[in-house]
Amino acid sequence: MSQSSKSPKPPMPASGSATPPPPPVPTSADVARLAGVSRATVSYVLNNAEAVRISEPTRRKVREAAEELGYVPHAAARSLRAGHTRIVLLPTSHVPVGPLYSTFLNELQWALRRLDYTVVQYGSLGLSGDEAVRAWAELRPVAVISLGEISLSARNVATLKRAGARAVITMGPVGVPGAHALVMDQQEVGVRAAAHLVERGRGRIGVVVPEEAGLELFSVPRLTGARSVAGAEVTALPMAYSEESAAALAARWRGLGLDAAFAYNDEYAMLLMRALQDEGLRVPEDVAVIGADDLLIGRLLRPRLSTVRLEMPTGAELASLVDQAVREPSEVTERHDLMAAAAVHREST
Repeated sequence: MSQSSKSPKPPMPASGSATPPPPPVPTSADVARLAGVSRATVSYVLNNAEAVRISEPTRRKVREAAEELGYVPHAAARSLRAGHTRIVLLPTSHVPVGPLYSTFLNELQWALRRLDYTVVQYGSLGLSGDEAVRAWAELRPVAVISLGEISLSARNVATLKRAGARAVITMGPVGVPGAHALVMDQQEVGVRAAAHLVERGRGRIGVVVPEEAGLELFSVPRLTGARSVAGAEVTALPMAYSEESAAALAARWRGLGLDAAFAYNDEYAMLLMRALQDEGLRVPEDVAVIGADDLLIGRLLRPRLSTVRLEMPTGAELASLVDQAVREPSEVTERHDLMAAAAVHREST
């Protein structure tokens, strides 16, 4: 083989050009020296210890020193000292929950972060209750907030508690033994909507039920609530969240013999109302329409959309409940009713 065909050797690094070693990782002792306080004070401040009174100027000085040095507490070491993590596990939603609930969940996460919890969103799509719980337990969360899309059992709750969860909180229409229950009575939404229509002389009500999978947790109780209202003759109307599906439903509306529509939420109501108008049906003269969630855009429509307003606690209030359950774990579980509903009369009814 000729000399020219040999692979060239990589050049030797020039003298003095070796990669410098990484800077040392800052420690709590470094923060203490820069802030002029003890390491214990640094620990109290950065771990938000409530049992020790430390002045706000000192707290600010410690935080500024930690930020300047780029110091981050070691989560595992902190967990060992405390006997538990600061992770609150929040399974991600499998389905679109709408702007109202998205805002609520965002507020909850911000409020938990202000209380020094680390919120971990966990994608549990395709997992059964047992599979999901085992996956959650591996992270050793101090609390789990289940939105109800995965059905939990008393055994599942016990598994999470054995893994270190001080509190398991479920959100949904029913509670789970061993867990704190944050109950959202979706039936009341249907009751309020149907009663509002009946009071205005509209008794033949089509209830729009989403075709999208996963929304049954909300839509089925709302349909049940509407059916429970005296004077309401209810027909379930499946409809997908698309212009094509709304147009197909509107095209056969005259043959249904209905004089009112209660849509699953404001977004479905707006889709249907526009499709009905395109078919030449007048709202509310021919068809009264009411939605739910009281979104701002519903007030900008013409006619303005009647709706069912949901009154829910703030994310900060729920975060406070979670924090209390973590700090004072108990076998006695509590039920909190999260939601009240009230019909709002506007031009579409």
